[in-house]
Amino acid sequence: MFAIIKTGGKQYRVAEGDIIRVETLARDPKQSFTFDQVLLIDTDGALQIGKPMLEGATVEAEVITHDRAKKVIIFKKKRTTTYQRTQGHRQNFTEVRITAIKG
Repeated sequence: MFAIIKTGGKQYRVAEGDIIRVETLARDPKQSFTFDQVLLIDTDGALQIGKPMLEGATVEAEVITHDRAKKVIIFKKKRTTTYQRTQGHRQNFTEVRITAIKG
């Protein structure tokens, strides 16, 4: 059994027990919450597809931790001039464990 949920402008394929990294959520660690934007649920080959969301379907989850991803280096250079710029970025994320899929 799996579901496709939408959060933070992205879509994720989740199953019970999965641990995923999503955009930062305003929740405390070990706090439970539900994703209500469920696009699809598959239960042993029986597909339920929303148009665009499934009515009454939810995915329950628990926040594990908040953290920051590895640094991404942005480097720009132009050859003949002495132009070069370096910039770094670390994206914040929330790690979430999927506890139940209801729908």
